[in-house]
Amino acid sequence: MTPSSRRNRPDAGWKFENSYARLPEAFYVRLNPVPVRTPKLVVFNIALAQFLGLNPDVLKGDEGAAVFSGNRIPEGAEPLAQAYAGHQFGFFTMLGDGRAILLGEQMTPKGERFDIQFKGSGKTPFSRQGDGRAALGPMLREYIISEALHALDIPTTRSLAVVTTGEPVFRETALQGAILTRTAASHIRVGTFEYAAARGKPNEIRALADYTIRRHFPDLTTNGNPYLALLGAVMERQASLVARWLMVGFIHGVMNTDNMALCGETIDYGPCAFMDAYDPNTVFSSIDYNGRYAYSRQPQIAQWNLGRFAETLLPLIHEDPQKAVSMANEAVSGFSDTFRHYWLAGMRAKLGLLNQEADDGALVEDLLDCMHRYGADFTNTFRALSSGSLPEASVFKTPEFKRWFERWEARLKRQPDSRETSRRLMNTHNPAVIPRNHRVEEALEAAAERADFTVMEKLLGILSQPYQDLPEQADYHLPPPPSTQPYRTFCGT
Repeated sequence: MTPSSRRNRPDAGWKFENSYARLPEAFYVRLNPVPVRTPKLVVFNIALAQFLGLNPDVLKGDEGAAVFSGNRIPEGAEPLAQAYAGHQFGFFTMLGDGRAILLGEQMTPKGERFDIQFKGSGKTPFSRQGDGRAALGPMLREYIISEALHALDIPTTRSLAVVTTGEPVFRETALQGAILTRTAASHIRVGTFEYAAARGKPNEIRALADYTIRRHFPDLTTNGNPYLALLGAVMERQASLVARWLMVGFIHGVMNTDNMALCGETIDYGPCAFMDAYDPNTVFSSIDYNGRYAYSRQPQIAQWNLGRFAETLLPLIHEDPQKAVSMANEAVSGFSDTFRHYWLAGMRAKLGLLNQEADDGALVEDLLDCMHRYGADFTNTFRALSSGSLPEASVFKTPEFKRWFERWEARLKRQPDSRETSRRLMNTHNPAVIPRNHRVEEALEAAAERADFTVMEKLLGILSQPYQDLPEQADYHLPPPPSTQPYRTFCGT
């Protein structure tokens, strides 16, 4: 593009400031996305665009299709593919952005920094045997679920746009190609540190750690041991994040270390899904044969991942290797208590408990055990408790629940605050709607098979107000109809 043509192009609002590209070049490879044949913008997040300081009027048409497909690189962008590693289902592998390109870092009107990343943008040096592309269905799935988690006030990457490419991608069958534009506080992962550690160059680990502190934890720069403090700060954010997942029945599905972002956002929506009937052993992913990433195992896996992060920091934590190990172990061992704190605080809110009593944990766990025994719907059970009017569901008629309900009522009466205060708290922590798996599949099928995006648009509108009881939501409260086949999700690669 010539300078004169750039001057004549309407201002889209891009304001790039690319700090990641100043790290040692071992952490990335500079390259542009692979152009596509006939890009078409099919989904565009206008509200997110405005938050980022972008001009939706410019980007919602052909300009957006060209930019979000990678066919046109905005001025100021420095496209690159990030290098990282990861423990995938427990096994270490050197990885990297095999189908993603970091376009750059957008500075918002409030001075906040967000990565702008393409997913499905073509081959990179890290693609291995992959084609670097993505199918429309999985990209729309990430769009729906990430925006749903955002509406539920759970830290997450967000989806700015989806573009179809006009080119097929080949998986089991030929599928419509697409590119997702994702925003994130950053894409620095546990796996990024594992990559640096595997290279055996302490200066690179230090550079990455210092950069992470400056970008996400600037208060730690004056800490006496900033790298040990970094481990603790990341642990705190992950404990809070995973607790929030459990509050709404969310199952990430593939908690590999390359899918744990140090900023504390939910990242990489592959085989993720939401639980209907409560079962702590719920697994949806088609490749998680042993339940490594089951609903109830997510806290333990988060702690395991943090252990791998701690290992990369050992040379920075203390010059004496034994002291470094001892200090790191002590920090990581505190995860269980930290997670328990966040989980119990969240569950107290879901039950309208405004203060703390020693038996609150048992009260919560006994309810969950009852729900599991009778196959009660996770979301609807807690929402029913919020309403004060229990429906004719089977779980509410059981002797076990009735005994539990009496204990809960007695617990509420011991609080100085009114029942209405408790109910208001519950209604802000127990969503009325979640992205029910069958509703998500309905939207994906309509879009991918019939080019009908109205089903998805309606679903997104419903999910944007998850704590409201609105007449148009009624059908979206319902769990899926009975099926002889378990629901399965796929990573999309």
